[in-house]
Amino acid sequence: MLSPVVTVSIFQKQPDPKAFSAGQVIFEEGQSGDEMYGILEGEVDILVNGKIVETIETGEIFGAGVLVGVKNRTYSAIAKVDSKLGFLDREGFLFAVQETPMFALQVMKSYSERLSRLQRII
Repeated sequence: MLSPVVTVSIFQKQPDPKAFSAGQVIFEEGQSGDEMYGILEGEVDILVNGKIVETIETGEIFGAGVLVGVKNRTYSAIAKVDSKLGFLDREGFLFAVQETPMFALQVMKSYSERLSRLQRII
């Protein structure tokens, strides 16, 4: 698997990271979306039905489902602390996968692990 440093470097290549203040909603459960995110700095809370189920940190990714066929967000994401996020749209995601094939495995692993955790909670 890729290290958080490699993951961050993939997202740092994208222009204009997005800054979120502590408590700011990144996206909400049920929304459509066209970007996945990588945490360059900070922490993000993942919520289902308004309850925090996970806190993720620098180097971790989230929101990839909408790029691989999931219609709407299955959870909410809120900045726990001031955070800087890189993002990839579908085209950027496909380019990253082509340039760094292990990135695709990391995305699948992250998505699968998060889904398993969420299913156990719900």
